[in-house]
Amino acid sequence: VEKFVELSIKNGIDVIRIFDALNDFRNLGTALDAVKKYATPRTVASGCISYTQSPVHTVEKYVEMCKELEGMGVDSIAIKDMAGICSPKEAYDLVKAIKDAKIKVPLFFHTHHTTGMGPMTLLKAVEAGVDGIDCAISTMAGGKSQPATETMAFTLGQFGYESGLDTD
Repeated sequence: VEKFVELSIKNGIDVIRIFDALNDFRNLGTALDAVKKYATPRTVASGCISYTQSPVHTVEKYVEMCKELEGMGVDSIAIKDMAGICSPKEAYDLVKAIKDAKIKVPLFFHTHHTTGMGPMTLLKAVEAGVDGIDCAISTMAGGKSQPATETMAFTLGQFGYESGLDTD
């Protein structure tokens, strides 16, 4: 893990997303320590929450997880909805609760278009105050991938959000 992180940073990777599929944050320590050890001024150690749905995976539990990640020293937090199952309302409620909890590090949202809800989920996450969203270039977007960058930038622009994307 340490060598992977070292070489990733050495070869230009700026954001290192660190996660455990079961949200067992004890498994993040080695990678987080390595990111801090080999970091450049541009390196970001992004702690991730693996989003899922169950009776124990409540908004309150996810807020607790964010507080734990922040306490571990991550530079940002990403909600990873790997299966694309987070609905637009669930994304809005989750992001709003995390922001209301005064988490100080930037919050990102990563979803897939698997269920077809990806663009709507990201739009509602933005409306709730998320700091950034993950998208994919249109030729590689949709399906099992992320929503299309161009579509999201256009849509968000119509709502007054500035993406900074040079569409030319």
